[in-house]
Amino acid sequence: MSLTGLYELMSWMSPSYPVGAYTYSHGVEYAVEAGFVTNLETLTSWLRDVLQHGGARNDAILCAETHRAATCGDEGQLRELLELSYALRPTKELDLETTAQGRAFMTVTAEVFPSPTLTFLKEAASCPIVYPVALAAAAADRGIPLEATVEAYLHGFVSNLVSAAVRIIPLGQTDGQRAIAALGDVVTKQVQETLNLTAADIGSATMVVDWCSAQHETQYTRLFRS
Repeated sequence: MSLTGLYELMSWMSPSYPVGAYTYSHGVEYAVEAGFVTNLETLTSWLRDVLQHGGARNDAILCAETHRAATCGDEGQLRELLELSYALRPTKELDLETTAQGRAFMTVTAEVFPSPTLTFLKEAASCPIVYPVALAAAAADRGIPLEATVEAYLHGFVSNLVSAAVRIIPLGQTDGQRAIAALGDVVTKQVQETLNLTAADIGSATMVVDWCSAQHETQYTRLFRS
């Protein structure tokens, strides 16, 4: 990957890129309320399951499939991925989490890092565009390799949820970094697995995560939108 591509990818995944990632917890806020996530060990275990068996795994597959389709200019596949990715959102708040970030990413990226595939997606979409699809389309257009794109997406996913947990539990900043470090091998392994998967392999088995997300909708006191 060129240094220019690396710079652009790092810009997109930076907390300063205005997609609003810091306002979402992917159900972690209610998991803390319910006592499922209380410290470094339970947080790491929770996020490991999301990466290997839950929404993060599906997002990684969608990211990879979109990158491949954009690279090949396969408009039919891109249209199918638009519909499939939107249909996969299990709760109202997880739908908001990914579509709001997708919309924000597309808006700012179109102004700063023009992408013909993003333009096509916006024109072709009959439903909101989810975040991993938008990110992968832009990365493919900028010549950023698939593997690096998925790695960056999952790192951003983990980092955002750890940041949320640091504020909610509360978890110390050092333990937050320990969690990110502990999940490094899990992310890398998931990326390598994703390279050999297709949309036919999408599926999840983290029902408690979805349940926490649904419960969060009526949680009395909350800091996050999901």
